[in-house]
Amino acid sequence: MVPDSEQIKLTEKAVFTNTTVPKSYKWELLVLLWLAFFFNQADRQIFSVVMPLIREDLSLTDAELGLISSVLVWTYGLLVPLAGFVGDKFSKKKIIAFSLFIWSTATLLTGICTTLVQFILLRGVATGGGEAFYAPPANALLSDHHKKTRSIALSIHQTSVYAGIILSGFIAGFIAERYGWQKAFYCFGFLGVALAVVIFKRLANDIPIVIVKTHPFKETLKEIIKKPSVILLTLGFACMVFVNVGYLTWMPSFLTEKFHLSLSNAGFSSMFYHHIGALGGVILGGSVSDKLAFKNPVFRLVIQAVALLCGAPFIYFLGIAQTETLMYVSLFLFGFFRGIYDSNIFASLYELVKPHIRSSASGIMLMFAFLTGAFSPYLLGVLKPTLGLATGISWLWVSYFLGAIFITIAAMFFFKKDRIYTYS
Repeated sequence: MVPDSEQIKLTEKAVFTNTTVPKSYKWELLVLLWLAFFFNQADRQIFSVVMPLIREDLSLTDAELGLISSVLVWTYGLLVPLAGFVGDKFSKKKIIAFSLFIWSTATLLTGICTTLVQFILLRGVATGGGEAFYAPPANALLSDHHKKTRSIALSIHQTSVYAGIILSGFIAGFIAERYGWQKAFYCFGFLGVALAVVIFKRLANDIPIVIVKTHPFKETLKEIIKKPSVILLTLGFACMVFVNVGYLTWMPSFLTEKFHLSLSNAGFSSMFYHHIGALGGVILGGSVSDKLAFKNPVFRLVIQAVALLCGAPFIYFLGIAQTETLMYVSLFLFGFFRGIYDSNIFASLYELVKPHIRSSASGIMLMFAFLTGAFSPYLLGVLKPTLGLATGISWLWVSYFLGAIFITIAAMFFFKKDRIYTYS
């Protein structure tokens, strides 16, 4: 294994790999990154689960609570492209470990917040900033080690999102009801810090061993934006994120108010049915897309477009459901099709960008999507006192429909040409 101090200067195309690690390492890598992504999503979701207690304890308004969630997503969106470029130039292992340590520490300290400004700084800026540096290098690192199993590996990695949100919904609600909302932040923050230490010790050093040319921001951005397929995929992803961020922020409160569920029950139910459906969808989507993409890679995009189109009606049903049964069926099917879409988010993108800019391209895609999606929780919070959450949540279906249109256009008119350019 080549030490960091002996890295070869950037003169050729960057290929991140490690020839001395055992064959089983790629699966250990997947397990460790799965756990890291679990806490990434769990720590982000805790706030939504305990919002009713924070509102009551600190007398914050719905708009202020929505603003805190929006600041986190805005911070994430602004910093994630920087994370992508850093991930293409430096050790992904170190970036991932430090990212986990920073957002976990911020989560732990959120438990001491007592004012809106403190929540914005710790919950919004620090947590969002730490989380921004995880996804681009993590997805690129998995892609480097799982060349023939890329979709299934990225799909398994994606399941940690659902597990993190489901379990945090129940556990955070349980802890908050019995011991106070502060303890929920302490618990998840401490465990994340401990995992960061394990990851730093266990992951192998990833070093750019063959390099031809550096890719500064402007040059990488130019290469990406001249491909209509990448732009349309990014627009489709932004439509999905807009729905997802709004749903994650307000659904626990919506179930509490509409069906008078307890905090722990609402936190669990609002997340479980949706994400257990997504878990099945992402595994099915990853397995099927790898097989179809072997024949024609455009099927990755086709699967995504169909998934968004099929999921849209069930988003509408969330707002109009009059019984818990209809609500949970809608949540499950909304989640199932969301999971199928999720299975190809980065696999589709990586069909269109060269390996040495995958982390950078992921960062740009995430930036646009999350800066757009960040308006969703704040907008729903502003509309809540007048139109109500039911109406706001129902009409999120339009965003899914638009996303399906964007990806369909990419698949039909631009994908083939853009992919030929990538591999020429």
